[in-house]
Amino acid sequence: MKTSTAKPRRELIDVRYADERAKTRIGWLDSKHSFSFGRHYDPRNTHHGLLLVNNDDIVKPGMGFETHPHRDMEIVTWVLRGSLVHQDSTGHSGVIYPGLAQRMSAGTGILHSEKNDSWRLEGHKHADPVHFIQMWVVPDTDGIKPGYEQLEIDDELLRGGLVTVASGMKQHDGASAIRIKNRHAALHVARLEAGGSVALPHAPYLHLFVARGSVAMEQAGTLAEGDAVRLTGSGGQRITASAPAEVMTWEMHATIAG
Repeated sequence: MKTSTAKPRRELIDVRYADERAKTRIGWLDSKHSFSFGRHYDPRNTHHGLLLVNNDDIVKPGMGFETHPHRDMEIVTWVLRGSLVHQDSTGHSGVIYPGLAQRMSAGTGILHSEKNDSWRLEGHKHADPVHFIQMWVVPDTDGIKPGYEQLEIDDELLRGGLVTVASGMKQHDGASAIRIKNRHAALHVARLEAGGSVALPHAPYLHLFVARGSVAMEQAGTLAEGDAVRLTGSGGQRITASAPAEVMTWEMHATIAG
Protein backbone atom coordinates (compact mmCIF):
# COMPACT_ATOMS: atom_id res chain seq x y z
CA MET A 1 0.00 0.00 0.00
CA LYS A 2 1.18 3.51 -0.76
CA THR A 3 1.70 5.83 2.19
CA SER A 4 2.08 9.57 2.56
CA THR A 5 3.96 11.73 5.07
CA ALA A 6 2.17 14.93 4.02
CA LYS A 7 0.96 16.88 7.05
CA PRO A 8 -2.79 16.92 7.73
CA ARG A 9 -4.51 20.15 6.73
CA ARG A 10 -6.56 20.45 9.91
CA GLU A 11 -6.80 19.17 13.46
CA LEU A 12 -9.48 16.63 14.28
CA ILE A 13 -10.46 14.69 17.41
CA ASP A 14 -12.82 11.85 16.51
CA VAL A 15 -14.24 9.83 19.43
CA ARG A 16 -15.42 6.31 18.58
CA TYR A 17 -17.42 4.59 21.31
CA ALA A 18 -17.22 0.87 22.08
CA ASP A 19 -20.83 0.14 21.10
CA GLU A 20 -20.28 1.62 17.63
CA ARG A 21 -17.85 -1.13 16.64
CA ALA A 22 -18.81 -3.91 14.24
CA LYS A 23 -19.04 -7.30 15.93
CA THR A 24 -18.34 -10.90 14.99
CA ARG A 25 -19.90 -13.36 17.40
CA ILE A 26 -19.73 -17.09 16.81
CA GLY A 27 -19.63 -20.02 19.22
CA TRP A 28 -16.00 -19.65 20.28
CA LEU A 29 -15.25 -16.01 19.41
CA ASP A 30 -16.48 -12.58 20.53
CA SER A 31 -14.69 -10.03 18.34
CA LYS A 32 -15.17 -6.29 18.08
CA HIS A 33 -13.63 -4.38 15.16
CA SER A 34 -12.55 -0.74 15.30
CA PHE A 35 -12.08 -0.70 11.50
CA SER A 36 -13.52 -2.54 8.51
CA PHE A 37 -12.74 -6.22 8.85
CA GLY A 38 -13.89 -9.30 6.93
CA ARG A 39 -17.55 -9.03 6.04
CA HIS A 40 -17.82 -5.78 8.04
CA TYR A 41 -16.77 -3.35 5.32
CA ASP A 42 -17.34 0.38 5.50
CA PRO A 43 -15.47 2.48 2.91
CA ARG A 44 -15.48 5.39 5.39
CA ASN A 45 -13.74 3.32 8.07
CA THR A 46 -10.81 1.45 6.53
CA HIS A 47 -7.89 2.84 8.57
CA HIS A 48 -6.47 5.70 10.60
CA GLY A 49 -2.94 6.72 9.78
CA LEU A 50 -1.10 3.43 9.21
CA LEU A 51 -3.39 1.35 11.41
CA LEU A 52 -5.70 -1.02 9.51
CA VAL A 53 -6.93 -3.36 12.22
CA ASN A 54 -7.65 -2.98 15.93
CA ASN A 55 -9.58 -6.12 16.90
CA ASP A 56 -10.73 -6.72 20.47
CA ASP A 57 -11.03 -10.53 20.73
CA ILE A 58 -12.22 -12.96 23.37
CA VAL A 59 -11.64 -16.66 22.58
CA LYS A 60 -13.03 -19.59 24.55
CA PRO A 61 -10.67 -22.24 25.98
CA GLY A 62 -9.61 -24.95 23.57
CA MET A 63 -10.62 -22.84 20.58
CA GLY A 64 -8.99 -20.29 18.30
CA PHE A 65 -7.91 -19.28 14.83
CA GLU A 66 -6.78 -22.24 12.75
CA THR A 67 -3.77 -21.93 10.43
CA HIS A 68 -4.31 -19.07 7.97
CA PRO A 69 -2.11 -16.85 5.76
CA HIS A 70 -0.95 -13.23 5.93
CA ARG A 71 1.21 -11.15 3.61
CA ASP A 72 2.92 -7.73 3.81
CA MET A 73 1.60 -6.77 7.23
CA GLU A 74 3.06 -5.97 10.67
CA ILE A 75 0.85 -7.73 13.23
CA VAL A 76 1.14 -6.84 16.92
CA THR A 77 -0.75 -8.89 19.52
CA TRP A 78 -1.31 -7.67 23.09
CA VAL A 79 -2.92 -10.03 25.61
CA LEU A 80 -5.03 -8.49 28.40
CA ARG A 81 -6.15 -11.66 30.17
CA GLY A 82 -5.39 -15.36 29.79
CA SER A 83 -2.90 -16.84 27.34
CA LEU A 84 -2.69 -17.36 23.59
CA VAL A 85 -0.59 -19.96 21.79
CA HIS A 86 1.14 -18.80 18.59
CA GLN A 87 2.56 -21.15 15.94
CA ASP A 88 3.77 -20.15 12.48
CA SER A 89 5.35 -21.51 9.33
CA THR A 90 8.77 -19.99 10.12
CA GLY A 91 9.09 -22.37 13.08
CA HIS A 92 8.21 -19.95 15.86
CA SER A 93 5.86 -21.01 18.64
CA GLY A 94 5.12 -19.88 22.15
CA VAL A 95 2.60 -18.66 24.69
CA ILE A 96 1.64 -14.97 24.73
CA TYR A 97 0.38 -13.59 28.05
CA PRO A 98 -0.22 -10.18 29.68
CA GLY A 99 2.91 -8.04 29.66
CA LEU A 100 4.51 -9.89 26.74
CA ALA A 101 4.92 -7.84 23.55
CA GLN A 102 4.66 -9.85 20.33
CA ARG A 103 5.14 -8.94 16.67
CA MET A 104 4.85 -11.00 13.52
CA SER A 105 6.05 -9.63 10.18
CA ALA A 106 4.11 -11.38 7.42
CA GLY A 107 6.37 -10.15 4.63
CA THR A 108 6.41 -12.37 1.54
CA GLY A 109 3.93 -14.70 3.22
CA ILE A 110 3.43 -16.55 6.48
CA LEU A 111 1.00 -19.10 7.90
CA HIS A 112 0.07 -19.01 11.57
CA SER A 113 -2.48 -20.11 14.14
CA GLU A 114 -3.57 -18.58 17.46
CA LYS A 115 -5.35 -20.73 20.02
CA ASN A 116 -6.43 -20.68 23.63
CA ASP A 117 -4.93 -24.08 24.42
CA SER A 118 -1.72 -23.38 26.32
CA TRP A 119 -2.22 -26.55 28.39
CA ARG A 120 -0.99 -28.51 25.40
CA LEU A 121 2.43 -26.98 26.12
CA GLU A 122 2.18 -26.49 29.89
CA GLY A 123 0.39 -29.69 30.87
CA HIS A 124 -2.48 -28.35 33.02
CA LYS A 125 -5.86 -27.64 31.45
CA HIS A 126 -7.72 -24.40 32.18
CA ALA A 127 -11.21 -23.11 31.54
CA ASP A 128 -10.37 -19.42 31.11
CA PRO A 129 -11.05 -17.33 27.99
CA VAL A 130 -8.24 -15.29 26.49
CA HIS A 131 -8.81 -11.59 25.84
CA PHE A 132 -6.40 -9.85 23.49
CA ILE A 133 -6.06 -6.90 21.12
CA GLN A 134 -4.63 -7.57 17.68
CA MET A 135 -3.40 -4.67 15.57
CA TRP A 136 -2.24 -4.56 11.95
CA VAL A 137 0.02 -1.82 10.60
CA VAL A 138 1.24 -1.63 7.02
CA PRO A 139 5.01 -2.03 6.55
CA ASP A 140 6.94 0.65 4.70
CA THR A 141 8.52 -2.00 2.44
CA ASP A 142 6.67 -4.90 0.84
CA GLY A 143 8.19 -8.30 0.23
CA ILE A 144 10.45 -8.52 3.28
CA LYS A 145 11.48 -11.81 4.88
CA PRO A 146 8.83 -12.99 7.37
CA GLY A 147 9.84 -12.60 11.01
CA TYR A 148 8.78 -12.87 14.64
CA GLU A 149 9.76 -11.15 17.88
CA GLN A 150 8.54 -11.17 21.47
CA LEU A 151 9.72 -9.72 24.78
CA GLU A 152 8.33 -9.53 28.30
CA ILE A 153 7.96 -5.93 29.54
CA ASP A 154 5.75 -6.30 32.61
CA ASP A 155 8.28 -4.53 34.87
CA GLU A 156 8.38 -1.42 32.68
CA LEU A 157 4.57 -1.22 32.68
CA LEU A 158 4.51 -1.12 36.49
CA ARG A 159 6.10 2.33 36.39
CA GLY A 160 2.82 3.85 35.19
CA GLY A 161 4.06 5.94 32.25
CA LEU A 162 3.76 5.39 28.52
CA VAL A 163 5.94 2.42 27.60
CA THR A 164 7.05 2.04 23.97
CA VAL A 165 5.97 -1.49 23.15
CA ALA A 166 6.59 -1.63 19.40
CA SER A 167 8.27 0.84 17.08
CA GLY A 168 10.06 1.22 13.79
CA MET A 169 10.94 4.85 14.48
CA LYS A 170 14.61 5.79 14.65
CA GLN A 171 14.29 7.60 17.98
CA HIS A 172 13.03 4.41 19.63
CA ASP A 173 15.89 2.25 18.40
CA GLY A 174 17.09 0.38 21.49
CA ALA A 175 14.23 1.77 23.60
CA SER A 176 11.19 -0.12 22.31
CA ALA A 177 10.39 -3.65 23.40
CA ILE A 178 10.03 -4.95 19.84
CA ARG A 179 10.71 -3.51 16.39
CA ILE A 180 8.20 -3.21 13.55
CA LYS A 181 8.97 -2.68 9.89
CA ASN A 182 7.59 0.84 9.55
CA ARG A 183 9.80 3.79 10.38
CA HIS A 184 6.77 6.07 10.87
CA ALA A 185 4.88 4.16 13.57
CA ALA A 186 5.12 3.28 17.26
CA LEU A 187 2.80 1.71 19.83
CA HIS A 188 2.84 2.92 23.44
CA VAL A 189 0.98 1.33 26.37
CA ALA A 190 0.30 2.66 29.87
CA ARG A 191 -1.15 0.90 32.90
CA LEU A 192 -2.57 3.54 35.21
CA GLU A 193 -3.84 3.43 38.76
CA ALA A 194 -6.84 5.62 39.60
CA GLY A 195 -5.67 9.23 39.40
CA GLY A 196 -2.59 8.39 37.34
CA SER A 197 -2.04 10.32 34.14
CA VAL A 198 0.06 10.46 30.99
CA ALA A 199 0.32 12.88 28.08
CA LEU A 200 -0.11 11.73 24.50
CA PRO A 201 2.79 12.25 22.08
CA HIS A 202 2.49 14.78 19.27
CA ALA A 203 2.04 13.22 15.83
CA PRO A 204 0.10 13.79 12.62
CA TYR A 205 -1.98 10.68 13.43
CA LEU A 206 -2.71 9.15 16.83
CA HIS A 207 -5.02 6.30 17.78
CA LEU A 208 -5.90 5.96 21.47
CA PHE A 209 -7.68 2.80 22.62
CA VAL A 210 -8.95 2.17 26.16
CA ALA A 211 -8.25 -1.52 26.64
CA ARG A 212 -9.36 -1.62 30.29
CA GLY A 213 -10.96 0.68 32.84
CA SER A 214 -11.98 4.27 32.26
CA VAL A 215 -10.13 7.54 31.70
CA ALA A 216 -10.78 11.22 31.16
CA MET A 217 -9.04 12.82 28.17
CA GLU A 218 -8.59 16.51 27.54
CA GLN A 219 -10.80 17.64 24.63
CA ALA A 220 -12.55 14.23 24.48
CA GLY A 221 -14.16 13.75 27.90
CA THR A 222 -14.81 10.46 29.66
CA LEU A 223 -13.79 7.26 27.87
CA ALA A 224 -14.74 3.74 28.92
CA GLU A 225 -13.35 0.31 28.06
CA GLY A 226 -13.46 -0.23 24.29
CA ASP A 227 -13.71 3.46 23.44
CA ALA A 228 -11.16 4.97 21.05
CA VAL A 229 -10.08 8.40 19.87
CA ARG A 230 -8.60 9.13 16.45
CA LEU A 231 -6.53 12.30 16.49
CA THR A 232 -5.32 14.07 13.35
CA GLY A 233 -2.75 16.87 13.44
CA SER A 234 -2.84 16.93 17.22
CA GLY A 235 -1.37 15.45 20.38
CA GLY A 236 -0.17 16.39 23.85
CA GLN A 237 -3.57 15.85 25.51
CA ARG A 238 -3.44 14.51 29.05
CA ILE A 239 -5.20 11.28 29.98
CA THR A 240 -6.17 10.66 33.61
CA ALA A 241 -7.47 7.34 34.90
CA SER A 242 -10.74 7.52 36.84
CA ALA A 243 -10.30 3.82 37.71
CA PRO A 244 -7.39 1.41 37.12
CA ALA A 245 -6.92 1.48 33.35
CA GLU A 246 -4.79 0.30 30.46
CA VAL A 247 -4.49 2.51 27.37
CA MET A 248 -2.82 1.85 24.02
CA THR A 249 -1.64 4.64 21.74
CA TRP A 250 -0.38 4.36 18.17
CA GLU A 251 1.84 7.27 17.19
CA MET A 252 2.00 7.57 13.39
CA HIS A 253 3.86 10.04 11.19
CA ALA A 254 2.36 8.87 7.90
CA THR A 255 -0.94 7.61 6.56
CA ILE A 256 -2.16 5.20 3.91
CA ALA A 257 -2.56 7.20 0.70
CA GLY A 258 -5.68 7.17 -1.42
